[in-house]
Amino acid sequence: MTTTLTRRHLLGATFAVAAAAGMALSMPAFAQEPVTLKFSAVFSEQDIRAGMVKMFADELKDGFKVEPFYGGTLFKQGTELVALQRGNLQMGNIAPQDISKQVPEWSVLTSAYLFRDAAHVRTFFASDVGAEFKKMAEEKAGVHILGPTYFGARQVGLKSDKKISTPADMAGIKLRMPGGDAWQFLGEAIGANPIPMAYAEVYTGLQTGAIDGQDNPLPNVKNMKFYEVMSQIVMTSHLIGYDLLTISADVWKGLSAEQQAKIQAAADKAMQWSEEQHLAQEAKLVEEFKAAGLEIYEPDLDAFRKFAQEKYLGSDLAKSWPEGILEKVAAL
Repeated sequence: MTTTLTRRHLLGATFAVAAAAGMALSMPAFAQEPVTLKFSAVFSEQDIRAGMVKMFADELKDGFKVEPFYGGTLFKQGTELVALQRGNLQMGNIAPQDISKQVPEWSVLTSAYLFRDAAHVRTFFASDVGAEFKKMAEEKAGVHILGPTYFGARQVGLKSDKKISTPADMAGIKLRMPGGDAWQFLGEAIGANPIPMAYAEVYTGLQTGAIDGQDNPLPNVKNMKFYEVMSQIVMTSHLIGYDLLTISADVWKGLSAEQQAKIQAAADKAMQWSEEQHLAQEAKLVEEFKAAGLEIYEPDLDAFRKFAQEKYLGSDLAKSWPEGILEKVAAL
């Protein structure tokens, strides 16, 4: 049977298609598929920052689906940035040291004794100077920074009971540091012999003597049970520990202004909660570790600060630092 298409049929079909398209465009947001944000981090599921990610996900449950992967199970430490750049990952908790590998100016943000405390880090990233560094990261490394995720001041934890007063006392100590030039130089800047080692291997490294010590904030020492294989913690506070909650720049640019605002608001709330939790835990852990039998004391911080700053300023790293950046950061 042959069907004849009349002008009437064609007009009717055209209106039907137009009506269907109009319905699709006018469908409410809740009927659309949520935006999936796969998130990777090296910290464990017991870490305070895992709670931060949960809070972030809960705030975004309408319109977004956050899929977290912890403990470096999806991407190993140091590889998350490349995964973001290749489109294999949407979000990550990225170390500033990893960004500095691709954006040399960022190495100043990884230097010892730059920031005073958690509030100073937060103030920096909210400032005009911080905005310049975030723009560098977006343009040169392809990541949009939502903000810093503070996880504590880094302290030196040692298996031996050798008393540490100045950087000279650190000579010959095999101190585990993450891989990468910025991390290794940090170990040298406090007088140690830095040894690259994955975070998950540190406990065994201390236990077997492959390393003499490690540097991590106290909450990390607690989470990973490093205190079980250490005898002392030297409160050097040589680096205010923070990573960066980031989202792929391509993903960010593909979101509406409303979606971007929602993500930023959720991130701000979660990061503030995490910072408060870390600060409270740091204060308690000093006494907890002392009770567990560890010796905890403060060395000559002026000597450590002077040694580290001279080391950095005399290195090739400082050649890439923006002019006057140390003074600008100190003035915040």
